[in-house]
Amino acid sequence: MHPIYPPLKFNTMNFFDMIRNIEKVDPEIYERMDTRRKTMQQFARTGRALALTALPLALGSLFKKAYGRDTASVVGVLQFALTLEYLEAEFYTKGVATAPIPAGPPLAAITTIRDHENAHVTLLKTVITQLGSTPVAKPTFDFSAGNGSNNGPFKDVFTNYALFLAVAQTFEDTGVRAYKGQAGELMENNDILTAALQIHSAEARHASHIRSMRRALLNNTTIKPWITGKDTGGIGAAVQASYNGEDLTTQAGANIVNIGNTGISVAAASEAFDEPLTKDAVLAIVDPFIA
Repeated sequence: MHPIYPPLKFNTMNFFDMIRNIEKVDPEIYERMDTRRKTMQQFARTGRALALTALPLALGSLFKKAYGRDTASVVGVLQFALTLEYLEAEFYTKGVATAPIPAGPPLAAITTIRDHENAHVTLLKTVITQLGSTPVAKPTFDFSAGNGSNNGPFKDVFTNYALFLAVAQTFEDTGVRAYKGQAGELMENNDILTAALQIHSAEARHASHIRSMRRALLNNTTIKPWITGKDTGGIGAAVQASYNGEDLTTQAGANIVNIGNTGISVAAASEAFDEPLTKDAVLAIVDPFIA
């Protein structure tokens, strides 16, 4: 004989207790839902308008808003990533074919990175197709950053090896921040999120390697394998947007500079954490490279 349990009671007090518990593990829950005040006001209005039996459904709607992503939004992220991968793949393909890259380890490294980027393109196109959508077409690129004029600030990119590495560094640093900025949009699909994070870490290794190549070529020890503050690594204002925001030294509400009297400098605090870029910011950065 089954025991008789009392009926489950759900009321607004349950909701507030639940939110408080979630807040302990996800401090950003209110930002996901809007804001704390708006969230509470919205639920209070919902609670007055609905019977208690309908409150769990309303609660589910709120959480879907906070954490749920539909297939269309996931595909949108993948299409965005594909455009960036098109950019990098064509850049390295053209670079290996035409840029004065020294034979030996430099050419081998750039060739490997080219192959990685082409693999990323193939994977993203396959996944987008599997999700029932058509991959976006590859844009026409202008790697001089001249919006199609081929006379932008990097017009010598395929004849000047140092400039080629500088542009490569910018693309890789931007790509790392771009993938990080979109990770939250892929939470609904673990397989796609995992693949995106794997591409993200590969892009980070590309960035580090390209930076090391520039450091060796220019004999400039100020160029590090990672980003310091919002420093462009000597490339200049034309790529500053790719580095803005990297000078953040506060993480999870704590200022890292000299935290716990550990002597951590401002530079070290910024180097220890990498910051995401929004989709709009990335699109603005790559716009000059699209004809």
